[in-house]
Amino acid sequence: MDAQQIWKKILPRLKNKFILTTLVFLLWLIVFDRSNWFDMIGEIRSIHSLEDEKEYYQKKIETDRQRLNELKTNDENLEKFAREQYLMKKPNEDIFIVEE
Repeated sequence: MDAQQIWKKILPRLKNKFILTTLVFLLWLIVFDRSNWFDMIGEIRSIHSLEDEKEYYQKKIETDRQRLNELKTNDENLEKFAREQYLMKKPNEDIFIVEE
């Protein structure tokens, strides 16, 4: 079947006013409507991205809660954290910072 024969089969059906109206309506919904198909795809992608970001931050919050619990319960961990993060020292100590 070549294109001309296919077109001859489709053309009489397109002349039906109900089918033509339905096609125009669907075209309007897909392309021109305020919530068109292209915008919906973009919104779905952004929703998935935000859900992934939410999951990342929930894991980070859980890790930070565990770390905070360790710091509250163990004085050695608290001292180590203070020395590493805030460069705190005892009165008679010298600190040497080695950068790699």
